[in-house]
Amino acid sequence: MDFGPYLFLATLEGLVQAAVLCLTALGLSLVFGVMRVVNVAHGEFYMLGAVLAWWITGWFAGNPAIGFFAAIIIGPLLVGLIAYLCERFILRRVEYDPEATIVATIGILYILQQTTLLTFGPDARPVDTPFYFRVEFPWFGYSGYKLLVIGAAVLLLLLAWFVITRTRLGLIMRATQFDRETAQNFGISVDKVYATVFAVGAGFAAVAAVLIVPIQQAHYLMGGDPLLLSFIVVIIGGLGSIRGTLVAALLIGLSDGIISVFFSPTLAKMVSTMLVALVLVFRPQGLFGVRSRI
Repeated sequence: MDFGPYLFLATLEGLVQAAVLCLTALGLSLVFGVMRVVNVAHGEFYMLGAVLAWWITGWFAGNPAIGFFAAIIIGPLLVGLIAYLCERFILRRVEYDPEATIVATIGILYILQQTTLLTFGPDARPVDTPFYFRVEFPWFGYSGYKLLVIGAAVLLLLLAWFVITRTRLGLIMRATQFDRETAQNFGISVDKVYATVFAVGAGFAAVAAVLIVPIQQAHYLMGGDPLLLSFIVVIIGGLGSIRGTLVAALLIGLSDGIISVFFSPTLAKMVSTMLVALVLVFRPQGLFGVRSRI
């Protein structure tokens, strides 16, 4: 087999990773951009989405497709509700202080993780793929479900772009991000905006997890890598930038997929870390971020 088919396969795998990473990082970027807080528990909301997908699909053991579509609707809603309650009863009480928020979200991380361990157990558990078919390319057949993951991520990103840039809700979010005090003076309830953004950000992570869990498996420790990669994407792309999130996720996802196939996953992580270092040195606000006003 020639070099071309290997490269094509690695590119497809990289696009699947990039699609899931886009959704996960978009949620983190929204919270960063609007609330100016570091959500260390973001990976655990991702994990919770995968675990809930396993639980919900168990209700529909005879029909994987119905179970999956129920999970992709109910799972993110439940995760968003949990995130909303965390914001309302924890983050709001520490008044979004940067240091206190980091400590609080670390606490949320351990609560969600250990609660999942006690209820879900320590073992990884599979979720059935909703359908099985292969798309035949000239060199090999490829999972149709993985291609669906890419398409679903593109549609959700377009929906997020439309809401943020073309609706009143998006205008309120951008106004709060730009100047919280001025937004309050114009009658915008910043607390409600923050709660909504925190819940939506967690919901995006949960959607990403539901999409990927039929390819991987649900596990109570699965939130670490998505959190790290999401931080890398947010740093490279720029806070609150959908375009930056998309470009950075494609860059990280494709490089990770291609380098992992031809060299090693360890080298792929080293390249990602090097990219972060270069961005921090030469463009601290990210590729598409805006330098903060003094």
